[in-house]
Order: sequence, then structure tokens, then C-alpha cells
Amino acid sequence: MTHVFISPMPHQAAILADLIQGNHFDAVIADASFFGIVPFLLGEPTARPPVLAFTPMPLMISSRDTAASGLGIPPAPGVLGQLRNRTLNALHRVLLRRSHRAGNRLLDSMNTPRLPVFVLDAGLLADRYIAPTVPMFDYPRSDLPGHVRYVGAVHPQPTPGFRLPRWWDRLDGERPVVHVTQGTVDNADLGRLLEPTIDALGGEDIVVVATTGGRDVADVTVPLPMNTHVAEYIPYDLLLPKVNVMVTNGEYGGVQRALSAGVPLVVAGDTEDKPEVAARVAWSGAGINLRTGTPTPGALRHAVREVLDRPGYLERARTLEAAFAQRDGLAEIAALVDEVIAEPRPVLH
Repeated sequence: MTHVFISPMPHQAAILADLIQGNHFDAVIADASFFGIVPFLLGEPTARPPVLAFTPMPLMISSRDTAASGLGIPPAPGVLGQLRNRTLNALHRVLLRRSHRAGNRLLDSMNTPRLPVFVLDAGLLADRYIAPTVPMFDYPRSDLPGHVRYVGAVHPQPTPGFRLPRWWDRLDGERPVVHVTQGTVDNADLGRLLEPTIDALGGEDIVVVATTGGRDVADVTVPLPMNTHVAEYIPYDLLLPKVNVMVTNGEYGGVQRALSAGVPLVVAGDTEDKPEVAARVAWSGAGINLRTGTPTPGALRHAVREVLDRPGYLERARTLEAAFAQRDGLAEIAALVDEVIAEPRPVLH
């Protein structure tokens, strides 16, 4: 947290200052974890354009109704749940106090006010905080700030001219199709999830489509069963309509795409934000959280069969699909940009 996100803040802020002074910007959209924007958010509002923070991860802001972010713990009801949350949030702040202090030291060196919020909540200082999902896929919070806005999923444009693999027609048969991916970030070791899934499902009466996230298909070292096909990349607008279950390590964007297409999930991830994604999948009822990043073939086989055989997972995924279909993420973000540009800018005294 300190070295990757906070330490670059003065250098990032200096570059932004040059850009803002030399150009006219109507608004700025920044990653919610980009600390280079924080000195501007703590300064005079009229000296900067409106800022919208965008989180490419699950909403992981502090709340009395949720456990500390990163633990992958779903909400618990009642007084005991609130006591648990309060305890875990306090422990979280203790564990990250060095990062919080490091941020304040750097802000002091830039002659900027100190953080008025917990360091992980710095994105909330923006004029709007954009969550690219639907409320149904997030934990309810009675203390959710009013400027946090759910916009639905943000999808890339449809893929024209993609050359389909020779085995594509096999996805249109009667056998269920299972897609497995480790995404494009945590895919250095395909033995964590992709290869165990291939091993797990090789003897099942299904079709398996594995994508390596851009890695050479030759990096898959396990023997490929007759029911398994591997590609570096297949556009999701083409693949997901044919998929019955998606096995993933919990990359947030891929999970949003799957649920937007009504595809239930089996999630096995334990790095970055993936425990939080996996916990929300299970909490929403749209899939199974295996609670590990290195599941066994047996656990994978059992989870895939459960999702295929129990209709509740598909029904919940379809409910989420309907919720996503009611929102156009890009259009809602564009509307938020117009909204903040039109607002009068407050003046600090």
C-alpha cells in the first residue's frame, strides 16, 4: 500500500499540476486508488476541475455494516455483526496506520491538508465515486455516502472480425459449456486454477473452453482431454452467450461480464481484490466461493457439478443479468460527468 500506491503521490501530483495549469479540462476521471489526485481534492475546489473517482474493484470503502475490506467476509446481521465489523475495521486501521501516516507525511511535504478520512477511503474525497456494478451485487450499507453512484457494468464495444476457432461449432451441442480463465493479471502460474480445472473436468460430459489471458497456449502443460479447447483470448460478447458455468479466479471485470450475461460462477481467488469478488458472488447466490486460489481438481469438479445441477445458481445469475440490463454503464458515467460540470463549485474560506 505504501510503496505502490502512496509513495508516488508527489510525482504524480506534479505531473497533474503541469497538465491542469497548461490545459482546460472540464472534468477528470481518476482511478479511486490513484493518490496523485488527492492533493487536489484537499485543496481549493475552484482551483481544479470536478473529479470523479472510478473503482475497478468491488466497493471497498469503510462502513459500519461491512467487515474490513480485503478479508472476503460477507455481512452478518444484528448486533453481533455490527460488533464484528467494528472490531475488524479497527484492526484494519491499526494494520494500515503506517500507510496512513506515510500519506500524511507526503501531504505535509506538499503543504497540503492532511487526510480527513481513512487512507483507503481517499477516493471518497472526489465529487463522485463511481461503482461499475449494480447494488444487487454489493453489500447494503446504511451509511453509504450520497455521492457514491452505481452505474452498472462497463463493457467494451462488440468485437468485429474476430476469427473463430475451428472447434467453435462444438459449443452449440447439447453438452453444457464450462469456461475457465485466470484473467489477464494473476495468470503467471496456470497451475493455480486453469490446469486443475482441465484435469477436473476431463472426464465429464461437458465442453471446456480455457483461455490463457494472452499467454501462449503452449504454456498449458497438462494433457488436453478430448472435451477441452484452449485459446489465448476469445471476446466475451461472443463466448459468454454459449457458456453455462464460468470458473474464474475472481477478476472483477470478468465476473461482471459473466453476471451481465446471466452466467453463474465458480470462483477460486486469493490475491488482490479477488477474495472480495468471490465473497460477493457467493453472497449474491450466483455462484460458489471455493475460498482458495489453488483449489483441488476434486473441489472444482464438485463445485461445477453443483452449479450445473442446482437451478438456483442460474436463476440468481439471471436475476442479476436483468438488473445489469437496466443500466448502461458508459451512458451513466457520461451523465455523471455532465452533472458535476454543471454544479456550482464551492469556495473554501
